[in-house]
Amino acid sequence: MNLEEALKARKSVRAFKPDPVPLDLVKEILELARLSPSGTNIQPWKVHVVAGEVRRRLEEEVLAHRETDPADKIAEFPRTSKRKEPYTTRMRTLGKQMYGLIGIPKGDQAANWKQWGRNYQFFDAPVGLIFTIDKDLDCMSFLDIGIFMQSIMLAAKARGLDTCSQGAWNNFWSVTRRVLDVPDEEYIVCGMSLGYADETAPVNTLVAEREPIESFAIFHGFD
Repeated sequence: MNLEEALKARKSVRAFKPDPVPLDLVKEILELARLSPSGTNIQPWKVHVVAGEVRRRLEEEVLAHRETDPADKIAEFPRTSKRKEPYTTRMRTLGKQMYGLIGIPKGDQAANWKQWGRNYQFFDAPVGLIFTIDKDLDCMSFLDIGIFMQSIMLAAKARGLDTCSQGAWNNFWSVTRRVLDVPDEEYIVCGMSLGYADETAPVNTLVAEREPIESFAIFHGFD
């Protein structure tokens, strides 16, 4: 699969098969992703790759904490929940499409809560990635993390694997920090599921809409 094919084929997958992903294949993907650019080449990314018993323990303990203390979902680093148009409509459109495929009716809070918890099961993917960053770095380094993650997603897709990036992992971060022994000097930024897509799952038929270039690109100086 070439780059153009990988870009067109990549999508967020929210149901995975249990088939294991070999460690050598994960390392091969990270070997490519480490070539990602970063501001002044500081390469700020750090990633905890979990599988097997550690992945199971992380899932179990985060879900248990979530049920005993559901209010403890404040991100460790500043985030804003305020959105305006057109972002609100895009977000709601995706949500409506996704929950329609899953069969969760609007207003069903219990089903919504359960489905959100699927994030902490990595949507059943056999491999999970937790991305962290040193707290003393500024917001520009968060852009570098995003570039690094995109490289992982494209390299994975080119090898027949699928992914889902997950902002949910910067909630309930205290449990993740404890289970993975993440230093206090690092923020837990987000997570990612990695594995083989379950093509029989209706949710995986969802392809998020993308805006035409006219909606976001402003061209200057072209004849």
